[in-house]
Amino acid sequence: MDEMYDQLQSVDDRYEELGELLSDPEIISNNNRFMELSKEMASIRETVEKYRQYKIVVQELADAEEMLGENLDPEMAEMAKEELSDAKKSKTALEDEIKVLLIPKDPNDDKNIIMEIHGAAGGDEASLFAADLFTMYSKYAEKQGWTVEIVDKNVTEVGGFKEIVLLINGDSVFSKLKYESGAHRVQRIPSTESAGRVHTSTATVGVMPEAEDVEIEIDAKDIRTDVYRSSGAGGQHVNKTSSAVRMTHLPTNIVVAMQDERSQQQNREKAMKILKARVYDFYSQQEQSAYNENRKSAVGSGDRSERIRTYNFPQNRVTDHRIGLSLNKLDRVMNGELEEVIDSLILYDQTQKMEKLQEND
Repeated sequence: MDEMYDQLQSVDDRYEELGELLSDPEIISNNNRFMELSKEMASIRETVEKYRQYKIVVQELADAEEMLGENLDPEMAEMAKEELSDAKKSKTALEDEIKVLLIPKDPNDDKNIIMEIHGAAGGDEASLFAADLFTMYSKYAEKQGWTVEIVDKNVTEVGGFKEIVLLINGDSVFSKLKYESGAHRVQRIPSTESAGRVHTSTATVGVMPEAEDVEIEIDAKDIRTDVYRSSGAGGQHVNKTSSAVRMTHLPTNIVVAMQDERSQQQNREKAMKILKARVYDFYSQQEQSAYNENRKSAVGSGDRSERIRTYNFPQNRVTDHRIGLSLNKLDRVMNGELEEVIDSLILYDQTQKMEKLQEND
């Protein structure tokens, strides 16, 4: 605990320093710097509050032990024992909370995300399941107070999605949805199945943090941009204007095509946003591959080929294969009640990381 105590004291000192810096007129006048320091201060506030509570409890513990060392009448001795017992419980609880707070945070946790959902194996049924996943995440986002914007979509004849791309904005979106990357398997009787047989289909989900300009700079010479006429519904406008945009990032060969908006400029902006996220994700995955051991211990590597969850409709059961969690409430999960699944994944991830920290101590 001594090493942790020193670490906490340095966090507390930094918190005090940030408080002083944020009252400096020079920093107040520099909006970017002010926002950067405010964000840092907010990120350590809870740790500092718990540490200060911890110091008070440690003092209460010492006081109670000191009282018990004196000649007390039975009533006072009993009171001191109770205080000692309460302080010990509080100290243990705070230590557990602080250990979680000291786990190194994913720098992307507080970011918005770009989510891509693809119908994979299973034809029409896979595209319909992709649409169901879109509804599930949209309802979950609504419960969290987040906003969902459809950036691009490719609708199939049966009303499903071959692909749909979303931008989800809100508080700490990536921290909760980062575990959703992977292959999602559905087992159910398709509406087109006359014999009542259960079919298995899959959809893949990719979750990428929205990349900010300061994190990734894409050189203009590394992008090839092609413009062409939109296809699909839209009347005469479609045939007259080359509003659709295709951007190719040459070093990685990542391609983004966008024709959702009427103006070329709007399509360019959306395409660039997705391109930056995909390129940022590409290089992040490359860096992380150097830490394969760490990634194996986490609840998911973000690899879309990794089967992470099965949705069994006949048995109303959802199973997350990474943590062995099965819930017989698939109907509620599909209605956006993902909290139990996501909280279990976060807890598992934190436990794994805490064990690794203790191994390294």
